[in-house]
Amino acid sequence: MFLKSKNLLISIIMIVLITSTFSGCSSKEVVPGHVKAFEGEDLYIFYALDAQQNTRYESAVAYYDILFEKSFKEEYLLASYQMLSLGGFNDEIIKRVNTYFVDNDDAKSLTSQRLQRYKIAAYLRNNSVEEAKQEALGLLSQTKSVDDYIIVSEIYKLQKHYDTALKYLESAYIINYDEKIVDKMAIIMYVNLGKKSEAIAQLQTHSRLHGCSKKICSRLISFYSEQNNIEGLLSTYLRFYQLENSEVVAQQIIKIYGYQKDYLSLKLFLEESGHDNTLLIKIYTSNEEYKKAELLALEMYQKNNDVSYLGQSAIYLYESNSTKSLILVDETIKRLRKSVEVNPKPLFLNYLGYIMIDHDKDINAGMTYVKKALELVPDSAFYLDSLAWGYYKLNECDRALKLMQEVIDKLGSDDEEVSLHVNAIEKCIKSSSEKTKKLNKK
Repeated sequence: MFLKSKNLLISIIMIVLITSTFSGCSSKEVVPGHVKAFEGEDLYIFYALDAQQNTRYESAVAYYDILFEKSFKEEYLLASYQMLSLGGFNDEIIKRVNTYFVDNDDAKSLTSQRLQRYKIAAYLRNNSVEEAKQEALGLLSQTKSVDDYIIVSEIYKLQKHYDTALKYLESAYIINYDEKIVDKMAIIMYVNLGKKSEAIAQLQTHSRLHGCSKKICSRLISFYSEQNNIEGLLSTYLRFYQLENSEVVAQQIIKIYGYQKDYLSLKLFLEESGHDNTLLIKIYTSNEEYKKAELLALEMYQKNNDVSYLGQSAIYLYESNSTKSLILVDETIKRLRKSVEVNPKPLFLNYLGYIMIDHDKDINAGMTYVKKALELVPDSAFYLDSLAWGYYKLNECDRALKLMQEVIDKLGSDDEEVSLHVNAIEKCIKSSSEKTKKLNKK
């Protein structure tokens, strides 16, 4: 863990150095970067870059040293230190920086500050953490910069002086309300100091004042998840969704609403976001909001050309048709026929057949559809009920009653529709029997 933290700190220092390498001024008279300082400068640059690209860092250092000695261009000096750093020449860096300060009385210049950061990184690679800390504290006293506050904080964190590390981060945060700084503060509070509530409060305060960025929202989510704080997770995911209305974030919100059984909020979120229309259709049907379900299923069919949605829209259209208007019945049949021609799902086959039977829209054709459904699902009590109803409509009531006995064995006699069908079929048989008796008497 120490090695990992040390390497991370060195990376932070190197990022600071690289992002500031080519700005600032040297203490000596410098030739502008775009002007050749001496004959052959371009050739030395080529040699230096070739050595750098091929990781021959010692050779690259030598070429950059020559370039600096002949031109006094600051970028060559800093490039030389960068090569020393990449090559792991830590003792050489420390020696050179010490010599530099003997020869140059410019401790407050940008160049000297960058060289000190190279020296700090070299100390750290040599595991001389205390020396690195003293160098970093001295540098911070001159710069008062955010980057150097962070470097000092990371060194104290490396030494497990977490309270002190946090104080330096707080000083940096006062200068720059950066999300990366507050994130580091929150991690120290939550992980190292056990101040979990304070860490979350710090992030929440930052997010209220400066917005809940992806980094801050993600960190809050990780903390709330570790604490199993469902309300905190939900509120953060909802804020995150405003930043990134991605499927991943939406699915997390959907899962939480489902876990809470807050189906009203879930429905509203699905309606507003447009995520998971399949689930929204299920919610509509469970609430018996068939018209909404029909319109959404039809929209999905028109969007995706998936006939399953067309079949669903037909069923919901029929269920929403309380008066059983013949126009809507015909439209239902039309949609279901189109659906089963492409994808003969048993559910749609049976529904189509039953509607045609029940509304006397070609009973024989309707029974054909039901029989196709039974070929696919032979033991379905619902499909057997539809077939029995077809035989009833054809006045083959004995055959219908035989099928209904199978239905009762599977579903029981408590089902309302089964009971209605059985009563109608038994009444048909009784009426037929009475007619037969009257004919026999004559």
